[in-house]
Amino acid sequence: MTSFFIGNIAVSKPPSASAKAVRHQEKSNTSFEKLKNSLCTLESKFLPASRGTQRTPTTKAYEAEASGPSAALREGLQGPDPVLMRKQAGVVARLMDYYFRLEIGGWDKLPPQPALLIGVHSGGPLTMDAWTIAYAWWRHFEGARTLHGTAHDVLMKTPGLGRYFRRMGVIGPTRENIQAAFAQGDDVILWPGGEQDAFRSWSKRDKATLGERSGFIRLAIRTGAPIVPVATVGGHDTLFVLSEGRGLAKLLHLKKYLRSDVAPITLSLPLGVALHVTPLQHIPLPSKIRTEFLEPIYLDADPAKADDPEYVQRMYLEVEGRLQAGMDQLAKKRKFPIFG
Repeated sequence: MTSFFIGNIAVSKPPSASAKAVRHQEKSNTSFEKLKNSLCTLESKFLPASRGTQRTPTTKAYEAEASGPSAALREGLQGPDPVLMRKQAGVVARLMDYYFRLEIGGWDKLPPQPALLIGVHSGGPLTMDAWTIAYAWWRHFEGARTLHGTAHDVLMKTPGLGRYFRRMGVIGPTRENIQAAFAQGDDVILWPGGEQDAFRSWSKRDKATLGERSGFIRLAIRTGAPIVPVATVGGHDTLFVLSEGRGLAKLLHLKKYLRSDVAPITLSLPLGVALHVTPLQHIPLPSKIRTEFLEPIYLDADPAKADDPEYVQRMYLEVEGRLQAGMDQLAKKRKFPIFG
């Protein structure tokens, strides 16, 4: 695969019928080479250079989105789109380094084989701690190792936002999607707590919340993937959750309509205090985000353990405990009660 492409257009030589046709084809090829070289020059001039040691990325060919759910799924699994990632690199780097002041470590702890990363995320529908992990991964590996984020159905179906997520390589958190990602040698990060985690009240900002959802343990056993806990703090200061609104969620039947157990009341810009049920109703505040990849957890290789409730619960508690310990250590680095 070459590093240069225009959309999904493949160029090939048609068979020549005469010497005139051959000369015409050679002239066309020369013109195309000139065009390709010119565009490559523009690319190197206007797209920011990668940080660190230059590597040769194993970037997959990226397929533009077609209509229908299967095409959207393919798009997420074929992402991140290298063109999108490079085009937004300058803006994203400034947001990560100066607006959210991201500190991320533990890269050396990642296992060599594809892993199931398990973490917590904060800040409502726009989880900046999750988003910064996805882009930091791309920046660190420069396309040589792919990480797929996961997102709630509501976000994936939101016009514009869902399309952007899929181009970032985000997939729906189903067993089939995650297994497909592992099958092609990619890593996946999952936030089992879902909306309960993202919308936990500000007073619980440093608490590991996995929502008592242990399905990821069974998935890891059946696929043989190690689990890498990902501790993070700071994201909850991008959106202040005053109340989780669990009673209100039951009254509004949000479990039925939005698959949500919460109807949070939040304090944010620009709406101030409001019921937060739509994805794009706030601007994330400039909190400092700290993230750490922790030591991997290797589960029993016996597939029968996936059907052992005692073993599954024990490993669930170990993952949750590792996450909590990691978050506690990161929280000690906080210099100010908020934003720091």
